[in-house]
Amino acid sequence: MLGLQAFFFYVFALVTVGAAIMVVLSRNPVHSVLFLILAFVSAAGLFLLTGAEFLALILIVVYVGAVAILFLFVVMMLDLDFGRIKQGALEYAPIGAIIAAVLLAQLIIAVTGSYYNPQLSASTVLPTPPLETMSNIQALGAVLYTRYVFFFQMAGLILFVAMVGAIVLTLRHKPGLKRQSIPTQVARNPKTAIEVVKVETGKGV
Repeated sequence: MLGLQAFFFYVFALVTVGAAIMVVLSRNPVHSVLFLILAFVSAAGLFLLTGAEFLALILIVVYVGAVAILFLFVVMMLDLDFGRIKQGALEYAPIGAIIAAVLLAQLIIAVTGSYYNPQLSASTVLPTPPLETMSNIQALGAVLYTRYVFFFQMAGLILFVAMVGAIVLTLRHKPGLKRQSIPTQVARNPKTAIEVVKVETGKGV
């Protein structure tokens, strides 16, 4: 009989795989982003079951709370004609198939590497020490802020540039649309801010 931890592991794993498939198969882009959020939340549950609580929190705070929500608002605000965009999707099918084949080959090599080279698993160094000696957060902090601090900062910079780019894409200056202009408001003076209107008696404004 399966234990409680194993039961939740299979539940989270099935939900993650199903949500990832629906991200690709959903025709509505808003639904795709919502399934992506569900996949992130389920993956965070898997991280919690394996003792990686820091990664689970980062997945919720960064990816669900920032990136996925940003994608959702961008998709809803861009008002794109997705039917017109999907018309040329078949032109990129060969390139997508090549990329998918490369990713599939990498996954097969990663999973079956120990079968072809039994010494590989024995020579692999554990990335983190046992939880009894050091917590998951301390181990990740020692790795990120000592060895790979440059790559960690570059990842944050890339996310920041992506956020700014999304804001620029959604900012549209349509004709006839009134927008707030702070320099114009600051530069106002009594001559431009006050208008004296002479109202005739009995006619109102």
